[in-house]
Amino acid sequence: MILPKVRDPRFVTIRRGGTLTDSDHQLLALWAASCAEHVLDLFESAQPEDPRPRQAIEHARAWVRGEVKMMQARAAGGHAMGAARDLRGAARHAAYAAGQAGAVAHVAAHELGAAAYAIKAARAASPEGEAAGRLECRWQRDQLPEPIRELVRDDQRLRNNICWSVFGC
Repeated sequence: MILPKVRDPRFVTIRRGGTLTDSDHQLLALWAASCAEHVLDLFESAQPEDPRPRQAIEHARAWVRGEVKMMQARAAGGHAMGAARDLRGAARHAAYAAGQAGAVAHVAAHELGAAAYAIKAARAASPEGEAAGRLECRWQRDQLPEPIRELVRDDQRLRNNICWSVFGC
């Protein structure tokens, strides 16, 4: 479980009663897609014929551009998570990262799931484990757009314990 029991209004759009602007929601989706794409090769090297995680990342970006509806991006995210089910290790975590990225269009707070699973993938793929995870975490933070930087950093602090404590970089 990577989502909090009580939804943070900062991750709920204004039209749904929260404080998240559409532009910041889109930035969260793009950042999550970048996090997932950064480790996507760990899935694709294990399952080169399965396009579902890549399609989820592409759908997240297409949603931001207004080319697909939220339900299409969310469905693509679900299919990516399906691609993970029979796998283990880095490939599984990378597919879950892509699935979480696709789900950001539906629930913005999935942004941290994409990042956390990407860090888990990096850890699982490297003999350096924790050190590789810290490098991935720092890379992700370097990719954060300024308008959402503090929001995501605070979210990492608040949800680190339910995200396998991966954000201690």
